[in-house]
Amino acid sequence: MEQNSQFNAHNKDEYPPAHSAEHILNQTMVRMFGCERSRHTHIERKKSKLDYPLPSCPSPEQIMEVERKVNEIISQHLPVTMEYISQEEARKLYDLGKLPQNASETLRIIRIGEYDACPCLGTHVGNTSEIGTFRISSTRYENGMFRIVFRLSNKE
Repeated sequence: MEQNSQFNAHNKDEYPPAHSAEHILNQTMVRMFGCERSRHTHIERKKSKLDYPLPSCPSPEQIMEVERKVNEIISQHLPVTMEYISQEEARKLYDLGKLPQNASETLRIIRIGEYDACPCLGTHVGNTSEIGTFRISSTRYENGMFRIVFRLSNKE
């Protein structure tokens, strides 16, 4: 697929380290809890929050394991790359339920090493070593939704 194909523009200005950490957190939640990727997401430089539909609240130990696993992936210094594929091809590989109805025929897929891949228009780091340390600052479980609030700090 040609990279100069026409595709939708992104309507947000995200903080690349936090947005890249969001991808890793999403894949970690999918792998650990068998849930879908975050249903509601708000990514900012100072703090970010994501909501996951879960049948019950994760234990404190599970929450600590999520944080540990996200930091483990970050510490692997994985490349963050992109490729362009058709919607038809993407439909076979990814859940396209969040795509807007007017989404372009060409989609951009963001890959974080072999750990995560999904359609995305946001801005990202070039390598997970640029993310810093991931810290879950709070969680909340209400009406079947589990909210994670996280912050990033520079590695020192």
